[in-house]
Amino acid sequence: MNAKKSILPTIVIAQFLCTSLWFAGNAVMNNLIVDFGLETTALGHLTSAVQFGFILGTLIFAIFTIADRFSPSSVFFVSAILASIFNLGTNWEENNITTLLIIRFCTGFFLAGIYPVGMKIAADHFDKSLGKALGFLVGALVLGTAFPHLLKDITSITPWQYVIIGTSSLSLIGGLLMIVIVPDGPYRKASQKLNIFSFFGVFKNKNFQKAAFGYFGHMWELYAFWTFVPFILSSYNKENQLSINVSLFSFIIIGVGSIACILVGFIAEKIGTKKTATTALLLSCICCLISPMILNQESLILFIGFLIIWGAVVIADSPLFSTLIAKNANPELKGTALTIVNCIGFLITIFSIQLLNYLFSIVDSNSIYLILAIGPLLGLANLFRK
Repeated sequence: MNAKKSILPTIVIAQFLCTSLWFAGNAVMNNLIVDFGLETTALGHLTSAVQFGFILGTLIFAIFTIADRFSPSSVFFVSAILASIFNLGTNWEENNITTLLIIRFCTGFFLAGIYPVGMKIAADHFDKSLGKALGFLVGALVLGTAFPHLLKDITSITPWQYVIIGTSSLSLIGGLLMIVIVPDGPYRKASQKLNIFSFFGVFKNKNFQKAAFGYFGHMWELYAFWTFVPFILSSYNKENQLSINVSLFSFIIIGVGSIACILVGFIAEKIGTKKTATTALLLSCICCLISPMILNQESLILFIGFLIIWGAVVIADSPLFSTLIAKNANPELKGTALTIVNCIGFLITIFSIQLLNYLFSIVDSNSIYLILAIGPLLGLANLFRK
């Protein structure tokens, strides 16, 4: 494989390896609750801590235009190393809810130098085929997000700490791959000076605005759904007196989105990026709206089949919106534009996760997942706005 052809596979593999840190805590949540005496609501709080860390990280990266002023591969490498170190802190025997929140926050902070910077690196190497490239890249993020659940299932007879050690090791490898194999791309236009106010201007472009607000609507639903997939499965087990393998099926339901991301990249080349993104957002909205009815069905095949479909369409629009955002951004601020949109998008996820977390604690009904439709509905309204 020549150097040019190895670029995309390396970016994709590195992204997968490093983003395995994202839900590492979620995969061992039951163990954390038991070993450290946490409340069951810790799921929402610890997930939100990662999101909040990512938000602050992306904001700082955007304000100081780090991905545009410095080599993106170097930024990715340093972030991967630091994120893996903080992730390892989860294994500290003296942890409590406070230290775990700090650890997950710091892990999220340095993920800001991995996910959006990975997209920036792809945008620097690919122009006309950017949509397809980002499809593979977001697919890697999805698989990385789901992987800790599979790792938990594989290592079910070993201490849960192995999941944390495994994901941190993968992040180290991913960072090394990026710094060693991927140079700065031919389409990179480095920003020569620091302008901490430059990120305010990225929303002036109307097409950029539409893509960004479509992305925000998608983000309201995405991480809340991913966070509560294990709880949906566990609740179904309890109500129907079954023993579905929660870790394995969580991996399948979340991980199937990686295939969807790759497929929509090819579909978008045929019918257009915006049209494909809008269709995917509409389908995920429909899943939200019919979820109370389907999740209450006794048919296991219908239940699992629906969640797999939802897992596919909930993420399918993500690489497409990122493509529209990158193509409508100022070339010299492409990294900053991607980063600030990620920042706002992940800020939105905290509100939907915490709202669902609150409703889950007071209402014993699958109707709570209807609130996930709010984001897609608003995103669709904006996309159709003249």
